[in-house]
Amino acid sequence: MTIIDADRTAIESLVAPTPFPGSFAVSYLRVSTKQQAEKGGQAEGFSIPAQREANQRKADQLVATIIEEFVDAGEFARKADRPELMRMIQYVAKHKTNYCIVHKVDRLARNRADDVTIHLALKDAGVTLVSATENIDETPSGMLLHGIMSSIAEFYSRNLATEVVKGLSQKAAQGGTVTKAPIGYRNVGVRDEFGREVRTVEIDEERARLVRWAFQVFASGDWTTSQLHQELVARGLTTAASPRRPSRPIAKLSVHRMLKNPYYKGSVRYQGVTYAGAHEAIVSNEVGDQVQTVLGTHRSAADATQVHEHSSKGTVFCGQCGSRLLVCNAKSSQGTIYPYFVCAGRHGGRGGCTRQAMLIEQVERLIERFYDKVQIDPETIEAVSAMLHARFDEMMAEGAAELAALASRRTQLEGEQHKLLQAHYAGAITLDLLKEEQDRITASLETIEHRISAHHGHYAAARENLDDSLKLLSNAADIYEHADDANRRLINQALFKAIYIDEDNDVRVGYRNPYDGLSLSGLHADALSWAAEAKKMGQARTATKGGPLVASSHLTRLG
Repeated sequence: MTIIDADRTAIESLVAPTPFPGSFAVSYLRVSTKQQAEKGGQAEGFSIPAQREANQRKADQLVATIIEEFVDAGEFARKADRPELMRMIQYVAKHKTNYCIVHKVDRLARNRADDVTIHLALKDAGVTLVSATENIDETPSGMLLHGIMSSIAEFYSRNLATEVVKGLSQKAAQGGTVTKAPIGYRNVGVRDEFGREVRTVEIDEERARLVRWAFQVFASGDWTTSQLHQELVARGLTTAASPRRPSRPIAKLSVHRMLKNPYYKGSVRYQGVTYAGAHEAIVSNEVGDQVQTVLGTHRSAADATQVHEHSSKGTVFCGQCGSRLLVCNAKSSQGTIYPYFVCAGRHGGRGGCTRQAMLIEQVERLIERFYDKVQIDPETIEAVSAMLHARFDEMMAEGAAELAALASRRTQLEGEQHKLLQAHYAGAITLDLLKEEQDRITASLETIEHRISAHHGHYAAARENLDDSLKLLSNAADIYEHADDANRRLINQALFKAIYIDEDNDVRVGYRNPYDGLSLSGLHADALSWAAEAKKMGQARTATKGGPLVASSHLTRLG
């Protein structure tokens, strides 16, 4: 067997878990919003049935029987306490299960921490995580790609949140209300001249009357918030009812929040910035400003806890007990300040830790020296990059036939849609049958589009993330040495989940994805061996046939 055949066999085992008859699987399905779950007026919308169909096909490939299905409809992947996900983890811990099939890895989690936690829970139960649309498995290379994909999912989630904030910021800048209207106002929908519904805010006169009175009497300085709360409850100020919560008397904390809110003066505050609002004010600027003055005089001056910042703060931990290391400044009798790291466990009297305080400068030198171990030499970086890119190319090539089949099936379904409409116009089929068939075709088209976009977008993003990660590892020590405190902190947080300082001044770390895979010495050794064999085979083939080896072309391109 040649090195190419051996590598191809390894890749095939990487992208497809070995099926065995009589195995059992659970299927996990999820959509993020209630709108998706009810799209098209269907009980489950379109996405859930499409995911179910793809998961069933994957189970058939694995010769596995799906014994239980778990569906989270309208649950975000940013939170790990989704009810059906929790029930699934409990189920596989009690029932013999070989596989957990998901449509995509990001159906489970969209941040690295939750992804690791969920995956470990499945692994502890002896369950293999399988994606119906991605080449993810339990091999080292498969887990590395899993880490890269989960990083991409987290980036997507955070980027989406950023885009939402951007849109809300623009709305606030134009005077719009970006949150639920506070007590004294109500959110309403009105129609513009073109018949389009526009969401706006209007004054709730019944409650606004009591809100105006509250501002006016509090501005006198003769009332406390507790007294004002009691009087407002007595006068009948209640919250507006909602589909989930009935109307109830205003809470004491809500009174203080109301008095602090500039919305009642006609302003909108979002992300710490105040804009002129498009809504009508309930109180005048003079009254509102006087209320803030009174609140300031009522506020007791509390001693602020001293905050010490450092580039390693929040990342370094005690190697003895695992507690976080805290920054503490000690002053000598001569007035000289010495910054130390102290163990939070020992400082709080927990666990009997005996770790002595360490000068921050000493810890920083230890971390700087450790970065020499983190940095990977150029030859190894080139080999790892070439090997992983070659495996990406293999995966993309294997999916080419599937992409062609998907494109052909999409064209066929679009043709069926057109024929259905023509048949309906000709009176050959009823409206009910047209709707049923259109729903079926639409669901299939959504699945096809999703699989095509996932094939192109995810691999491209994963390649880019891989290149960026390797680039950082190739210069980690140099970058860290010349970075300021703020950037050193960012580098530490990007690479490490935790840095442990042992009593003998040894440094241990917990890497973040994908660096936990890229830093493995075993991966480096495999990559160097792969590169050497590829170069050897490339030279032999060039001498005999004049044709370059695929792996050699990657090495040349990346070199």
